[in-house]
Amino acid sequence: MAAGVSETVTSEKRRQSLSESDTKEGYFENAPGAHYRAERGQAATDIHGNPLVELDPVAETKLRRKIDLYIIPTVAILYLFCFIDRANIGNARLDTLEKDLDLHGYDYNTLLSIFYVGYILFEIPATITCKWMGPGWFLPLTSLGFGIMSVCMAFVNNFSQACGVRFLLGVFEAGMMPGIAYYLSRWYRRSELTLRLSLYIVMSPLAGAFGGLLASAILKLDHFGTLHGWRMIFGIEGIITVGLALIGFLTLTDHPATARWLTQEEKDLAIARVKSERVGQTEIIDKMDAKKLKLGIFNPVVFFTGFAFLLNNITVQGLAFFAPTVVATIYPTKSVIQKQLLTVPPYIVGGFFTVLMPLISRWLDRRQIFIIACCPLVMVGYIMFLATENAHIRYGAAFLVSTSVFAAGPLTNSQVSANVVSDTARSSAIGYNVMVGNVGGLIATWSFLPSDAPKYHIGNGINLAASGGTLVISLCLLIWMKRDNTKRELRNAEEELAGMSQQEIQDLDYKHPGFRWKP
Repeated sequence: MAAGVSETVTSEKRRQSLSESDTKEGYFENAPGAHYRAERGQAATDIHGNPLVELDPVAETKLRRKIDLYIIPTVAILYLFCFIDRANIGNARLDTLEKDLDLHGYDYNTLLSIFYVGYILFEIPATITCKWMGPGWFLPLTSLGFGIMSVCMAFVNNFSQACGVRFLLGVFEAGMMPGIAYYLSRWYRRSELTLRLSLYIVMSPLAGAFGGLLASAILKLDHFGTLHGWRMIFGIEGIITVGLALIGFLTLTDHPATARWLTQEEKDLAIARVKSERVGQTEIIDKMDAKKLKLGIFNPVVFFTGFAFLLNNITVQGLAFFAPTVVATIYPTKSVIQKQLLTVPPYIVGGFFTVLMPLISRWLDRRQIFIIACCPLVMVGYIMFLATENAHIRYGAAFLVSTSVFAAGPLTNSQVSANVVSDTARSSAIGYNVMVGNVGGLIATWSFLPSDAPKYHIGNGINLAASGGTLVISLCLLIWMKRDNTKRELRNAEEELAGMSQQEIQDLDYKHPGFRWKP
């Protein structure tokens, strides 16, 4: 048997769902064509969604660690600088950005907004391009693009030029978060995916911490070439991104079947374990078509999870862009570098919980309850912002907000991935989730207005309402999923699938009678 894969048929229904040749030969065998069977052979589940193969846990653990080592560091570091290149404008603002570009009134908010216009418009097209091109090429290429845009930001001289560069930065960054989530879904089981998503999304709060430290260090330099002050932040950080993107071209591969660092047996195991959770699917990488793309977007769980992520992202992006500004209003007498450094501790706390919650989620193979659990501490934090003017309490509130607000990113993306079946539907589902979520980012750019300074009652009120909305939507969705699963138990899969071709069965996606929502 290849890489610990052995045939296990536990019921008469499973025996009937195997083809005659598979029953005689074994579902996987150590012979030519085993890889073909793994990816494009018989389905790896019966019509009720039960796996038809049993995997050797020791071999699977060894394979999972190898995949972690080859993939996670690259995508995590790329996403770290993706977020730094997006949010470093907040650090530049503490220097002389507004004065040098002659920004007045709401110009800074407009600069933030124009980024999200490009980001939202190109979100789904970028994710579809990622599937068409292959993540191994797309992710380094788009990273190269936003790295170059960050360097260009160092040379802008007025508001119009800055708007143009920020728009293009949004275009290039659009496919990064959904592209990585989609990429990882090709390698990991449902229960494993949330933790792996957290290992790159944790770079969001760490970018806040590391970005503040890096900006402080850069501003201590007299110059970098012809660049001075805040321009050095964009220039140096952009050059680092370009270098990392070039490395990404060498280290990333599209999917298990093309991984040069896996043996043939490991490729078979990698494909088999993912396919064993996808009801009715005979291949992992399917052909793209409009029907499956629509099923990914209009899946009920995907649709409403996207709105929950939208509300959550109002807080996440607001914290990223305005944390330096809010800290400056809490500690107005501190120096610029001291203010930069004060933004770091809340992000470090946020990074810890961004990994902890998905880690517990991985053990329980549950996501929805943790999305719900993210909300209360965020709500308490913003109530503290609204209820007091004490600087120490308001700074403490930033820690409460950071503890759980970032964790919703990996949880929601993992949840939409877990509740679609085909690779094509998964690409559009994750793209939709991140696109809708970043509408929240656009709203966030107008939540902390100059007229609301220094206490920002409107901004804090908006974030409190958004956290409450996330709680309500997520709780209602959990109740609906459980009720609909109860109804699905009453369906007769044999009767509904009778007379359908294998392709028609695969095209059902979440409408397959054997499919169950994964809360």
